[in-house]
Amino acid sequence: MNDVPNLARDPDDRLYSPGVRSALAGFTLDEDTGALEAAAAVRTAARSLDQLRSHGTGSRGLSPGALDVLIRLGTGGSNVKDLAASAGVSSRNVTGLVDTLERAGFAERVPDPRDRRSVLVRITPDGRSWLEEFRRPSQLAMAALFRGFTAAETAQLRHLCLRLAENQSHLARHLEDR
Repeated sequence: MNDVPNLARDPDDRLYSPGVRSALAGFTLDEDTGALEAAAAVRTAARSLDQLRSHGTGSRGLSPGALDVLIRLGTGGSNVKDLAASAGVSSRNVTGLVDTLERAGFAERVPDPRDRRSVLVRITPDGRSWLEEFRRPSQLAMAALFRGFTAAETAQLRHLCLRLAENQSHLARHLEDR
């Protein structure tokens, strides 16, 4: 399934969507549509990445969220609160993902040796094997997706996307303070 709109190139040879630009011009009453077009492009790129990840993990029985947790567990055990913080999601969400990974035999909950009241989550040998089998196809897919990008461009893309997330976080806190 391909949800990428028809694209064109502007005078600076940069891609844009004529359909999005036209729709937004009417919406913004002919003001600059740059920020809104960029937001639409980010959504299109995010959908493309989600489709790729869903395709890659779906045939292997894991959701993208469960995959994120499993990858984090691959670097060492952690508690649910720390997993949630590192993934930027709620502890409740991570608890459900850990439940899924436990049912699949990819993760297990164990007592925290430093705190009897706490539980750690760690990857199992089956979880490690699953990650190893997933690693190469995933790397090949990312190489294809970012084909033609320079290292500087991928670093800039990462930076810009994280700036968007950071700005959204600041905006959300500002709106909560009102």
